[in-house]
Amino acid sequence: MRHGSCLCGAVTFTVEGKPRDVLLCHCTQCRRTSGHFWAAAGADHGTLTVTKDESLVWFQSSAKARRGFCGQCGSSLFWEEFGGDHISFAAGALDGPTGLQVIGEWHLADAGDYYTQPKPAPDALDCGCLCGSVQFQVPGPAGDVTACHCTQCRKYSGHYAASFDVDESAVQWVAKGALREFTSAGGGQRGFCGKCGSGLYFRKPGQEFNIEAGCVKGPSGGRLTAHIFVADKGDYYTISDGLPQHQGDLPLA
Repeated sequence: MRHGSCLCGAVTFTVEGKPRDVLLCHCTQCRRTSGHFWAAAGADHGTLTVTKDESLVWFQSSAKARRGFCGQCGSSLFWEEFGGDHISFAAGALDGPTGLQVIGEWHLADAGDYYTQPKPAPDALDCGCLCGSVQFQVPGPAGDVTACHCTQCRKYSGHYAASFDVDESAVQWVAKGALREFTSAGGGQRGFCGKCGSGLYFRKPGQEFNIEAGCVKGPSGGRLTAHIFVADKGDYYTISDGLPQHQGDLPLA
């Protein structure tokens, strides 16, 4: 039996038997909610049991499906099609060795632009959650995008995070009625939409402010440049893009 949870532990679940292997989904919805792209494992109904649901929130993301997230910490956890025979769950939410592997990627046409040579980006980047309850602008282009594989980002995003730095004073808020923040171990604060669960930003102690690259609407002008905390990465995927990999944080300049 496999065990999983959100970042804060308010939502936990178990999966009996071997889950379905992992599909990496780059669709706009998964990009917005996870802040990057989502790693979806799967289980038949009856084999996945939510054992603690005190903060589980369901958001109907389309006419055919809903997404489950933790309303306390914002972790992206589940995707379920109405009338379907299985439920998808975040591979990154599993505790310990998963025994899973990535078997494919889809919706690549919707993928973020920061994996390849950056496209021209406007001077102001429109950002926001999936449902539109939280919207803001930051200066563009995004520039360097860093992929973080730490345990916190894995639990929170459901896979791993990808973000870029901005000056928080330059953020121009358009709508923030559903904005929630969660303070994680170490004092960092994660901002997310309390209605749809989309991950939006991370405020590090010392006021460094990181925007989740997946919340940018349209070209970001960013480029993935490095992977950090790879010692904590999930066991179900490999990193093969040739970019620098660091066991911990980026080395000091």
